[in-house]
Amino acid sequence: MSIADLSNVLKIFGGSRLDPATKKDLYQEVLLMVLARASSSDANIHEVEIETIQNIVKAETGTELSSQEVRKAARTELYESTSLAKYLNSAQKKLDDADRVRVIQLLGEVIKSDTEVSVLEIDFFNMVAEGLKATPAEVAGLGA
Repeated sequence: MSIADLSNVLKIFGGSRLDPATKKDLYQEVLLMVLARASSSDANIHEVEIETIQNIVKAETGTELSSQEVRKAARTELYESTSLAKYLNSAQKKLDDADRVRVIQLLGEVIKSDTEVSVLEIDFFNMVAEGLKATPAEVAGLGA
């Protein structure tokens, strides 16, 4: 099963307990979901953003994604029933703190990859940080 299927994201709404392997899969899917949505948050998907996402996902998960898989994750039907913010709010309860912070740090890389940061991208970043319950210190990369 591919992380692009986002199947583990759906499991968190069933209230089931996650074993370590499923928790890892959830992190990978949340990472892809957030990064892919970031690429379309300003309604202007740049190829450099897609390439950045592909590189990050490969480095973080070992999975190679096609640009079509990234684009599909950005527009999946998943968001039609519930907003991304609600998914993140549920997922953050199951993710380790380090994974939540890592998603936010990597999101910043994607947003800055096309060298132009729009107000829509800033709003998206803030929504993700709030959805993942990241503190200002965590967003700044400060941790004990």
